[in-house]
Amino acid sequence: MTIVSLPGSSGYLDVSNRKVVSYFSNPYVLGLTFVAGIGGLLFGYDTGVISGALLYIKDEFPEVNQSSFLQETIVSMALVGAMIGAAAGGWINDSYGRKRATLSADVVFILGSLVMAAALDPYILILGRLLVGLGVGVASVTAPVYIAEASPSEIRGGLVSTNVLMITGGQFLSYLVNLAFTEIPGTWRWMLGVAGVPAAIQFALMLFLPESPRWLYMKKDKAEAVAVLAKIYDPYRLEEEIDQLATALEEERLRKQAVSYLDVFRKKEIRLAFFAGAGLQTFQQFAGINTVMYYSPTIVQMAGFKSNQLALLLSLIVALTNAMGTIVGIYLIDHFGRKKLALTSLSGVIVSLIFLAVAFILESSTSNSINVGGYGWIAVIGLALYIAFFAPGMGPVPWTVNSEIYPESYRGMCGGMSATVNWISNLIVAQSFLSLVEAVGTGATFLILAGIAVMAFVFVVVFVPETKGLSFEEMERIWKEKAWGSGSGKDALLEARS
Repeated sequence: MTIVSLPGSSGYLDVSNRKVVSYFSNPYVLGLTFVAGIGGLLFGYDTGVISGALLYIKDEFPEVNQSSFLQETIVSMALVGAMIGAAAGGWINDSYGRKRATLSADVVFILGSLVMAAALDPYILILGRLLVGLGVGVASVTAPVYIAEASPSEIRGGLVSTNVLMITGGQFLSYLVNLAFTEIPGTWRWMLGVAGVPAAIQFALMLFLPESPRWLYMKKDKAEAVAVLAKIYDPYRLEEEIDQLATALEEERLRKQAVSYLDVFRKKEIRLAFFAGAGLQTFQQFAGINTVMYYSPTIVQMAGFKSNQLALLLSLIVALTNAMGTIVGIYLIDHFGRKKLALTSLSGVIVSLIFLAVAFILESSTSNSINVGGYGWIAVIGLALYIAFFAPGMGPVPWTVNSEIYPESYRGMCGGMSATVNWISNLIVAQSFLSLVEAVGTGATFLILAGIAVMAFVFVVVFVPETKGLSFEEMERIWKEKAWGSGSGKDALLEARS
């Protein structure tokens, strides 16, 4: 069977069967993707909403206004919860399935939203942030894996990237909600409490959706798995997918041993895969994305725009750019490839961060506050450029690659570990940004982030393989070849498929 790309289209043509596999070709798969992607929406909403809510939390609680540490803790406590949730999420996914993991995440998220909305002091608010983080952490592991396991390999990158679109869409929605509630009593309580609504919607819809077909086949019910696969694949592909699953299951039986966390570091091919996946997740955060998304209104105010409403409005433009950039990424990731897209994205990120740093450094050398008519606008433009380059590449690529590169028996475990690395990195960035700005200045802080982005570029070049169009089984063979030096890599695999 030969699969070739169709120029100017979003799909691939199976020459022998004249079938087009495109992003929009199967409404059932799209439905699964968007319902699972509500987990990404929760992730994005929680990321974005706190940036605006924090402005009003500081107004209500003087102790918060007087303490950068307390502000950072309110932001980052959700990340502590997410770290725990992501670490547990891998085990929950492998033991109980992707569907139950999603439902449990929704319940915890709803509870956390209610606690935040009713908080009488900053410490109850911090508890609510922890609970919300637990739900987000489990969802951040589950949604990409669920979507990837229900996706044809030709369009898997675009479908998994839809989850990232939901993340960026959730961030944009959070800024709209923030603006909508600026004149309503209990401003920040509404901002944080509304987050429970999409979680309740996902819970209700998920009850009617199936479990991941790969998890069903490997862990529970082959007949049920085939019934789900029949809704995803046309008959000409269904037999091939079932054969691949049967082979994968037989390989698992031959191993005759329980999978353990130590195996991730003990087995060279798994270790290499995890190093690439976790490295991508680390550099995604240390390149500064959630510095921008958590503190965007604060950064805008640092640039001289002191009004809360104006800061939120300008941040809304940044969030819209993020969402639109992710849509571009959905198209490019299956056409341009994961690795090339990440490298192009990082190149623009490096330039944008230097642009931002220069704007703040030049201003600090001429006055005590930024001139809104000059360097303030340059800083806002720099933020928008940063997002425009980051969103199509380094936004979706780490999550997509991590949903693809691990063997079936390690997918939930390694996905959870890698997501935990992402949340740990996220926590470090969120907890240190304001303190770093106070210590070395805004311009120097952005220069540090630019240096990290350069290291990320080198990492992708050296350690991350191209996974575009490969099946899970082919990807597993790629890591065995890298570990043990046999074969000639992806090109040989693609040639064998033709």
